[in-house]
Formats: sequence, C-alpha cells, structure tokens
Amino acid sequence: MKIIGRKREKDCLLQCLYSKRPEFIVVYGRRRVGKTYLIREYFNRQFSFYTTGLTDEKTKGQLRAFTESLKAYGSNDTSLPKDWFEAFSRLRNILEKENVYREPINNKRVIFLDELPWMDTARSDFKSALDYFWNSWASAQEDLVLITCGSATSWIINNLLNSKKGFHNRVTRRIQLAPFSLAECEELYSFNDVVMTRNQMIECYMVFGGIPHYLNMLDSRLSLAQNINELCFKEYGELHNEYHNLFYSLFDKPEKHIAILEALSRKKEGLTRNDLAKNESIGGGSVLTKNLRELEECGFIRKFNNYTQEENNALYQLIDPFTLFSLHFIKNKKFDSWNEYLNTPGYNAWRGNSFEIVCINHINQIKASLGISGIETNEFSWRSSSTDKSAQIDLIIDRKDGVINLCEMKYTNEEYSLEHDEYYKLQNRMTIFQKESETKKAIHITLVSANGLKKSKYSGIIQNVISGEDLFSH
Repeated sequence: MKIIGRKREKDCLLQCLYSKRPEFIVVYGRRRVGKTYLIREYFNRQFSFYTTGLTDEKTKGQLRAFTESLKAYGSNDTSLPKDWFEAFSRLRNILEKENVYREPINNKRVIFLDELPWMDTARSDFKSALDYFWNSWASAQEDLVLITCGSATSWIINNLLNSKKGFHNRVTRRIQLAPFSLAECEELYSFNDVVMTRNQMIECYMVFGGIPHYLNMLDSRLSLAQNINELCFKEYGELHNEYHNLFYSLFDKPEKHIAILEALSRKKEGLTRNDLAKNESIGGGSVLTKNLRELEECGFIRKFNNYTQEENNALYQLIDPFTLFSLHFIKNKKFDSWNEYLNTPGYNAWRGNSFEIVCINHINQIKASLGISGIETNEFSWRSSSTDKSAQIDLIIDRKDGVINLCEMKYTNEEYSLEHDEYYKLQNRMTIFQKESETKKAIHITLVSANGLKKSKYSGIIQNVISGEDLFSH
C-alpha cells in the first residue's frame, strides 16, 4: 500500500535503521491518525516480532495474545507465561536466534509493540517487565529497533515520554503523528477516486480534519453533503458515536478533557487557564495542567501567547475540526440531516470559526505563500486589554525581517468583498494594536480568503491576499 505524506516520519524511521545504537521509538497521536498503518506499511509488514494489545482485556487475555504472537515468530513454548517477565524472556530468546528476521536495509532486528497501553492492565507487572527487558538486554543491542505505539495518549505521555522512573531518558526518538494537511488530503482523495473541488476539500477538512481513517470512509459515489449525512447523522453512521469513542480511547478519565473542549468550543477566541479553572467541571491545579498538556499533545487545542500580555495570560483555543463539528451539530443535534443545517445562522457561524481553524493548522502554507518560509517567525494571537475589548486578531505572524502580518480569515462562497464597516474595523484594530504593542515594525494586513478578494475602493488596506488554493501547497 502507498504511504501518503509522512516524509519527516519516514526519514526518522530510516535514520533509526542506519543508526549505530539501539533505538527505542515511541509513535503517538490521536485515534485514527494512521500510526499503525505507517509502521506496518513502512516495514512492509515484516518484523522480527510484532504483537498488539487487546482492548478491554485483562492480564491473562493480554498474555494469551502475546503468547500467540511468540508462537507465530518461532517460540516452541505454548504454555501461558506466568507473568510479563517470563513473556519478555521468551521474546528475548526469539530475538537471539540465528534465523530471526532482519530488516534488509541494515540488518536490524525490528520489534513492533502496537497498542502498548492496553497491555498495561490493572495490577499487572507489564511496565516493570518492559523496563527490565529494555534496560537489562535490549539497550545493549546495537542492531535492535523497538517501536512502541498507542492511541491512549495519556498513558504514552505519562509512562514513556515524561516518566521519571524506569523509562526516563530511555526513549531515543518520538514520532508525534499529526493529521494530514490539505495537500495530503487531496492526494488521498485522488488515490481513493474521490472527486471534489478544492473548495469542497476545504469544507471536508472543516468537518473531518485531516484524519486519514475518516477520509477513507468517504463514498466516491456520493457528494460531500451526502457523505457527511451518511457518516455522521444516520444512527448507523460509522462516525455517529465517534466523538464519544474518541476521548474514551485516548484518556483514562476523559470527563475533564471533554469539559475543557466544550468550554473552548463556546469561545472561539479562546480562554486563559484561569478562565478554564473557574469552571467546576474542569477544576484547576496539576490535573488541569496535565489535561491541557495532553490535549495539546494530541492536537485538539493550541496554546497561543497574547502578543501584548504575559505568558501566564496565554490563550487556549480549540483547533480540531471534527471536535468542533461534533459539538455544534452531533452531540446536541437539532436536525436529523446535514442538509437541514446548511445556510442556517448556526451553520454560517460554525463555517467561519472552522475556516479559521483550517488556517491555523496551515501556518506553514501561509508563510510559504507570503514568501517567508526561510524567515524566523513567532505566532501569536491578540486581544486588546484596555482600549477596546472587542478588538482582537486570531493570528499574528511576527517576523525577524521587521514586519508583522495581522491575519484576517474569511470564508465566503465568492470573492470576499471588503465593505465600509469592515474597513473601519480593520483600521481600528490596527491602530489599537500599534498603540498597545508599541511595535516599531511595519504592519501588513493579510487576508486569508477561501475565494480571494474582490477589488474595491476599500481593498487597498490589505497588503497580502492568500487564497484557499494557496493552503494546498506542500
């Protein structure tokens, strides 16, 4: 099968194969983003050992599955191991055999433990056994690559990436798998014979994000609206309950994570940590810190500093399209059909917000269109703290070459037409921003518009226009 995109990730895996040290790789990311697919296809489904954890199975069931995998790779012991220490001892015996499969590029032994968090059942010795396996033997094998993977991101972060105990500094590489970009989505549509205009691809991204598994569900015989209806609004639709399943697969106790996302979905400009902590369903302290970090690691939210305020006033914003769509239209649905929502006030408000999310997820493409890919930048948001509380800019690109781009994002069916009222709003925002920031840099107003800008007597205030087409650059 073809691997679409993932250039950086494939390069990382190749470097591990050429490495002269043992490698412990952690692949993580949200459910359905393609973690297992990437590893399986990159290695052509051939490993020195491969197994996967089982969902909702206790220790005995996990050991039984592990044993079946051991047998498939040459273990003669068919009995159930008494614990994980014995299971990993048998794995070591397989890996030490002369006829063990080796990767052809550099003769490496590659182990792939998929859905690792599911193996760590309550009161099992799994973590201790894996720790012992790596530290006592595997970490001394220069020709060994251990790849671990899992959708339960909170487990991955807390037990592998941020662990202060056995796995601290043991992980040699981390691959955080992100959703596809618009360009990668377009490549996937072509591969699946799904025909859409680029405007429709943008709207599809506004619903499903760049999640390959969701996009692979699109029926090439149906229109985009029909696909949304079938997948999300029909009781039998494959994504009808995905919003609920998504967070219960990622986090042990997702109620507070969900409460954070629901609060952010009602405030498109974002909320500070203090704002979130005031919500009784969310709470504060170290638990909130952990939950925010996990949601950020999974790509559901972003933390953006306010350009004119201290870092502790940073804003958190919801940036996952599917979550926003689900909260607006599925969780508390008013209609049973997507078509009934089209062109309603709620639909139009969602569309504007969701397009801003698309743009925020494509900042690199915006920079490329501006011709500043090679220039160091920082990205911010901004809310006026004094002069005018309604003055706000969701994306500011602060450049090292003496320019600041204030980005306005608009989603319209035709070319965006800048009228009198909006012209003076832009002028007002720029004036207040200059006053509060006291910047000495040149300020360029940049419009990101799905269908470009219609020339008018007011359009001269805009220095740069980025179209929806520009967001498809690689």
